[in-house]
Amino acid sequence: MKSYLFVLRKPAHSGAYVQEMLDIILTTAAFDQSVSILLLDDGVFQLKKNQHPENTGMKDTVAIFNALEIYEVKDIVIEVESLQERGLNPEDLCLPVQAVYRKDIAGLMKRFDVVFAG
Repeated sequence: MKSYLFVLRKPAHSGAYVQEMLDIILTTAAFDQSVSILLLDDGVFQLKKNQHPENTGMKDTVAIFNALEIYEVKDIVIEVESLQERGLNPEDLCLPVQAVYRKDIAGLMKRFDVVFAG
């Protein structure tokens, strides 16, 4: 089994990108692969509480993130500096995450067989 890290940098509801990435993540996990997610930059907004995607005509991506546990995707990592730069903290997020500092991102990525950054 290979280990996959999906790096998400775009904000929620920024078009079809996020939905497509989540579909790829779910498909990979459905084939019993080890899947983790790293949220960087505006990607941290994907887990922000109290979003209202129905106002934009987009899918509720938070609901998809909540379903990830069913697929054994439990490792969601978020960059501390990305949160801070956007005025967020872990309590503003809808799921528990593992926080990692920017200086440790390269080391984190080296632990995976495949890094998929969109």
